[in-house]
Amino acid sequence: MENNQVLVIILGILLVLIGVSAVFIAIQAVRLFRRPTGAIEQPQERREAMPRPAAAVVPAPITPSVPVTDELRAARGLSRTKAFFQQTFDKLFSGAKAEEFFGDMEEVLLTADIGIDFSEKVVAALKSSFGVTLPGRSELKSKLSDILLSQLPVSEVSVDARPRVVMIIGVNGAGKTTTIAKLCQRFQSQGKKILVGAADTFRAAAIEQLKTWIDRVGAEGVFQNEGADPSAVAFDAVQAAVSRHSDICLIDTAGRLHTKLNLMEELKKMKRVMGKAMPGAPHDVWLVVDGSTGQNALNQAREFHQHLELTGVVVTKLDGSAKGGAVLAIASELKVPVVFIGVGETPEDLIPFNGPRFVDTILEGL
Repeated sequence: MENNQVLVIILGILLVLIGVSAVFIAIQAVRLFRRPTGAIEQPQERREAMPRPAAAVVPAPITPSVPVTDELRAARGLSRTKAFFQQTFDKLFSGAKAEEFFGDMEEVLLTADIGIDFSEKVVAALKSSFGVTLPGRSELKSKLSDILLSQLPVSEVSVDARPRVVMIIGVNGAGKTTTIAKLCQRFQSQGKKILVGAADTFRAAAIEQLKTWIDRVGAEGVFQNEGADPSAVAFDAVQAAVSRHSDICLIDTAGRLHTKLNLMEELKKMKRVMGKAMPGAPHDVWLVVDGSTGQNALNQAREFHQHLELTGVVVTKLDGSAKGGAVLAIASELKVPVVFIGVGETPEDLIPFNGPRFVDTILEGL
């Protein structure tokens, strides 16, 4: 009897073990069927160490290249001036009253370095057109554009004489040497033969810098040692340009303050000497001014024009400033055309000044 009881207990234990085993097998079977085909279970530590598959590389869309025209360069380079006009006019129209509008308008123009005389002319013309009525933005933009354009003298860069002698002047730091290099590249791309006279003999560094630029663009040059007479260099350069049948002769000069009368007299002497080397030379006297100096650029132009009778102005560094209004002030007050503007650092960023394009660009956001 005791043997039968032991047997029953053993059988019961065996049945329990068989049942537990069956449940475990069933669970493993379910897991196996749920796992994707071919997947192999890895230990947790190993799964985390395995590298993740790289994300699929999506190729960038191919966009057609857009040629960078002078118009596009002007738009980019004058973006700060354009933003200034847009922001100030936004404030001007915010809660504006007719009786206060034109007074505020004059302040806006003065802040843009358009100059006192020019600002007064513009506001007087606007008052004449609108009277005491507050103009709408589109009406104001159209009328303002017409007024600004009416004050700009028309200019053309042409080569009538051969060689056409251009005297480049300006204060230190305005960018004369760089401007000459950019002019060389632009004129040479038009098929012109260029010769440069390095009449800035006060600094050896200036001569070396100009040599480097001239070699880089492939132009010809006339150089003398540091301390040589600038007028003698200018004379030799003009004679060389004549004998070598150059199309354009650019004469670099030393930077000088417009308030130093003795240095102005030296420029006047250089101008007379060039006329002895070639009757009618120099055919152009171009002043290079830093556009970021605003009203001071106008003061420089006024003084240089008084002594040397400018035929053109090159305004540089407009891309780094919101003071593009100085261009309008110089052209309007002196009646001297702006021939080129600098809107960037590359040679292509020195572009011929286009009055309508310039005005449309700075007033675009109105």
